[in-house]
Amino acid sequence: MRRFSAMRIAVPAAVILSTALAAAPARAHGRQPPLGIADCTATACHFDVPPGTYDVRVRLGGEAASSTSINGETRRSLLPETPADAGRQVTRSFTVDVRTPEGEPTGADGTPGLDLAIGGTAPALADIRVTPSPHSRRIILIGDSTVCDQPGDPYSGWGQQLPQYLRRGISVANYADSGESTVTYLQDPRLWATVQPLIRPGDLVLMQLAHNDKTTDGATYRANLETLVAGVREMGGEPVLVTPIVRRWFNADGTLNNNTALLVNGLGVDHPAVIRSVAAAEDLPLIDLTARTKSLVESLGVEGSKALYLYNEKRDNTHTSLRGATAYASLVREELLALHLVPKGKVRVG
Repeated sequence: MRRFSAMRIAVPAAVILSTALAAAPARAHGRQPPLGIADCTATACHFDVPPGTYDVRVRLGGEAASSTSINGETRRSLLPETPADAGRQVTRSFTVDVRTPEGEPTGADGTPGLDLAIGGTAPALADIRVTPSPHSRRIILIGDSTVCDQPGDPYSGWGQQLPQYLRRGISVANYADSGESTVTYLQDPRLWATVQPLIRPGDLVLMQLAHNDKTTDGATYRANLETLVAGVREMGGEPVLVTPIVRRWFNADGTLNNNTALLVNGLGVDHPAVIRSVAAAEDLPLIDLTARTKSLVESLGVEGSKALYLYNEKRDNTHTSLRGATAYASLVREELLALHLVPKGKVRVG
C-alpha cells in the first residue's frame, strides 16, 4: 500500500490514555481490543483486518480550529475536508471496502488490512473506531482508467473520488481497470470472471466501458454490454449503465461536437448512443455522464477546462486530474440521487 504524507494531527493525550485504559480489560480477559486510535500514528492509521467491508467512525477537532480529510487504501477519498471550530469536535462516519488487490484488479496486491491517511489544511483526529459491516450495501464499479483507483499522482479516476460523497452504510468497490474495453473486461479472468461472483443481491453495479473499444464493432459492443447486464442480474445485483466521460477535444466554435470528444470510434460506433439504446431496451437506469461532462467542459471553455484533465501536466485530454475526477464524481452523486438509486440520507450534499 502506498503511504501518504500528511500534516501532523492533534491527538489529545487524554484520548490516548482513555483508549488505552478502556482496552486494558479486554486484553486481560483475552478479548480482542477495539480497533481505534491506538492503531494510529500522527499521520496515518493501519488496521490489521481481513478483506471485507468496514464502518469507520471518526471524531475530529481539538483545542484549535481544525480541518481534516481522510484518504484510504489506493488514494481513495473517503471523507472530504471537514472543519471544526476551536474547542469543538464533530463526528463523521463512512464505510470502506477492503480487498486484494486493493486498487486496480490487475494491479499490485498492496498492503494487507485497512490503511487510512489523515490530511487536510489543519488536521485533528481525536478518536476513531473501525467495525465490520458485512451487510452494507455496495456500489460496484466496472470501468476503465477514467473510473479506476489510480495508483499515482497526478492521475485520478472518478470512482476513486466517489466514496467521499457517501455516508456510512454504502461503500464503493471499484473494480475498474486501466486500458480495458468491453472485450478485454469480459475476457480477462482477473476481471469479469472474478468480479461477477462477488456481486450480492441489492448491490448497485455501475458500468462505464467505452474509451478503449476503439476497434469494437457495433454489434459486438452492444452484445458485450448485454452480457454484463445479464450477468449482474443473474447475481441479484442492480445494473446501471454509465456513458463515458468526454474527451477534452474542442472544435473551433468552442463545442465538443466531434467524434473524438464524444467517443465515436473509427468504425463509426457511437458508444454513448449504443449505451443509451441498451439501457432503454433493458429498462435500466442510465447515468448519461457524456452529456453531463460535455455540458461542464463546454461551460468552462478551452482554458478553464484544462484543470479538469491532465492537459497542463501531460497534454492529456482523456484522463482526469484530482479536480476533474472529483467534479465528475459529484455529477455521478447527483445522478444517483436523481434516479433514486441511493437514499438522500446516505449521500453527502455539502
